[in-house]
Amino acid sequence: MQIEVLTLFPRIFEGPLDESILKRARDRGLVNIRVHNLRDFTHDKHRVVDDKPYGGAPGMLMKPEPIFEAVEKLRQPGKSRVVLMTPQGVPLTQQRARELAGQLHLIIICGHYEGVDERVREALVDEEISIGDYVLTNGALAAAVLVDCVVRLLPGVLGDNQSAADDSFAGGMLEGPQYTRPPEFRGMKVPDVLLSGDHGAIARWRAEQARQRTKERRPDLLKP
Repeated sequence: MQIEVLTLFPRIFEGPLDESILKRARDRGLVNIRVHNLRDFTHDKHRVVDDKPYGGAPGMLMKPEPIFEAVEKLRQPGKSRVVLMTPQGVPLTQQRARELAGQLHLIIICGHYEGVDERVREALVDEEISIGDYVLTNGALAAAVLVDCVVRLLPGVLGDNQSAADDSFAGGMLEGPQYTRPPEFRGMKVPDVLLSGDHGAIARWRAEQARQRTKERRPDLLKP
């Protein structure tokens, strides 16, 4: 997979892309991620990327010209999917991340200020994604979340492919409790079933725990 990120703040990605699983995936050639500064697609002396919105609304709006030029330069006909990070988008889910992980080429536009000129949405964007019902200072932070969520689902990125299959939301429910050594810590014991070696009993226990946790914390995920 190839991912292009268009942002005014490329340095925000230096930490997330150069650590842990994302770094290993890049080093192994499983994903190619390029971060582009939108100011590099301007042609004026001051590299202006924003302007006041028509109609007298407060704040500044990202201009269409740099975004159009960047997307048109990077887009690969028949392969690219253009995503805009915005609180107005559809909520990011594990299922949507899995679908995006099947794409060959993602172009992610990071909004800033009061957002982007509407013509960007109308003519360039294939879909708009939100990572939650709140507003961030800019879309680069949201894009970093999307990249991490998608890349970890690519084949070979995780040490064990079963890890992603057992994640919360992967099976429509939250993941149940997990334990590791020691078997007892400060009077708190690991459930006996996990130490029993009975794989069938363990699987049933985990399924029931997942159902109970989902019922308590996210009952909206359970089918009626």
